[in-house]
Amino acid sequence: MRPSSSPVFTLMMMMASAPSLPTWTAMRSSSSVTERTVSPGATAMRETPNWSPEGSAASRLPEPLSRQTKAAMTTMKLSTSTADMMAMARFSLRRSGPPAATDCGASRCDVVSSAMMSIAPETLNESPRAEAETRAVTVTAEDAGARLDKYLTEALGDKGEGDAPATLSRARMRQLIEQGQVSREEKAGAPKLLTDPSYRVKAGERLSVSVPPPTPAKPAGQAIPLEIVYEDADLIVVMKPAGLVVHPAPGNPDMTLVNALVAHCGETLSGIGGEKRPGIVHRLDKETSGLMVVAKTDRAHQGLSAQFAAHGRDGKLTRAYTALTWGVPQTRKGTVDANIARSSHNRSKMATVRDRGEETGGRIAITHYTVKTDYADGLVAEVECRLETGRTHQIRVHMTALGHPLLGDATYGTGMKSRKSKLSPEAQAALERLNRQALHAHHLGFEHPVAGEKMSFDAPLPEDMQELVRALEGVRDGLRSK
Repeated sequence: MRPSSSPVFTLMMMMASAPSLPTWTAMRSSSSVTERTVSPGATAMRETPNWSPEGSAASRLPEPLSRQTKAAMTTMKLSTSTADMMAMARFSLRRSGPPAATDCGASRCDVVSSAMMSIAPETLNESPRAEAETRAVTVTAEDAGARLDKYLTEALGDKGEGDAPATLSRARMRQLIEQGQVSREEKAGAPKLLTDPSYRVKAGERLSVSVPPPTPAKPAGQAIPLEIVYEDADLIVVMKPAGLVVHPAPGNPDMTLVNALVAHCGETLSGIGGEKRPGIVHRLDKETSGLMVVAKTDRAHQGLSAQFAAHGRDGKLTRAYTALTWGVPQTRKGTVDANIARSSHNRSKMATVRDRGEETGGRIAITHYTVKTDYADGLVAEVECRLETGRTHQIRVHMTALGHPLLGDATYGTGMKSRKSKLSPEAQAALERLNRQALHAHHLGFEHPVAGEKMSFDAPLPEDMQELVRALEGVRDGLRSK
């Protein structure tokens, strides 16, 4: 049984030879408390027949304290996991009460804490930390003259010596080179470090890359329910619900999709840029629901990022959204080609801009739309939007620019109270319950970044939008409830 990730636990070292030895507490601020009392007579939680205090830090302590400490440390080994021991080493040890007359002196107490901190994982019969993986390759005449970062990224994909798959992006390879993780064998002497990514490789050179194990993700994993649509070793497709932020930010430091994925994927994350975290290649607004694909490996992240950067122009990526708009666009099928920039009047909003200059013209944004149906004699339309680019709030901004903002959009759809009043009471109530923009990413298609196969996913409207559609269908063709 292991303590929580933020433990507050107490180790009571009670020994027959020193009954008044003080209580020690390893403290970390936490809302959860796990207490563990350990004594020489405690029942072992697991067997450790090969462990002995002899040869450990305890055997090197001065008498008479070493006998007491050995007994306490032996018992702690029997009933305490490595996580507990490391927690004691990480956090300051202090007494939990005033010292009794028979307590050990300060110097002896320091010895106890030092002894506990000096226990190595291998002494505790625990698995050591993962070691760095080394991959090697020999430059051929055909590859001579290539840049070091480019050559290693490509060469390790099919020529690397080692069992691990090549999942390193060029950016990650450049990072490893600059960190001194790449070396060249020398005929005499130690290998020479190569720290310049632009170095031109030469035929016959034998290069080695040391890849450290991925570090834990900085966004902590949190047990947030996820609707998994598809998952394999390289990527995961999820249905993001409305109300869930994709990535931690100042206003939303946790409880995000990334936190949920870190907890769900766990050790299956092989590392994005050297860190065990999910690779976010696209986003949905907090109040937009729908399909998202996330990379689990550096290689998948690189491949998916390239597809999203091309925005479907290479024929690999397709994305479609269902939007409910106020009114029906005059042209039932068309394209909005209008650059988007931060609004000069409200910095929290985006806006279309006419000037396409490099400094003030915003970013290119193109949305293709098709009216699928309309409700309430044209009061509301169901529109499918397909993106050729992916800008912040793009669909919401473009449909507003057409004069047809999304239902429920509190940012861009203000001033629609008069239209809302024309809806039936049932539709008005459903819109109130929706309480967000009526936008759902219902289709996602891409080429698998590793396997190369075409993948396509479609998802029905979430229940809140379905409820609104059902209510709107009740007033279709102007048949409003009296």
